[in-house]
Amino acid sequence: MIYMAKNEEKFAALVVYLLQLVFNFLWLLIYFNLGQLLFAFVWLVILWMLILVMIVSFYRINKASGYLQIPYLVWVTFAGYLNLALYLLNR
Repeated sequence: MIYMAKNEEKFAALVVYLLQLVFNFLWLLIYFNLGQLLFAFVWLVILWMLILVMIVSFYRINKASGYLQIPYLVWVTFAGYLNLALYLLNR
């Protein structure tokens, strides 16, 4: 919906979308491959902020697109909780 929109903010929204995808992929590597739990949590906080920026930029272009990203934000919030809890329990 964002890609097909005729809006001048479309490019910036798609850049944020791609950036958060890269951050999401790199979080997996940091958390699972490197086992750096604290750094992975900090990385996840940055990812959370990028998702929030993405939601706002999507909402400005297409309200449904913004709303559809809210479960993703909730999921990353829960992943952050689990990430931090695992770090605290294993330090």
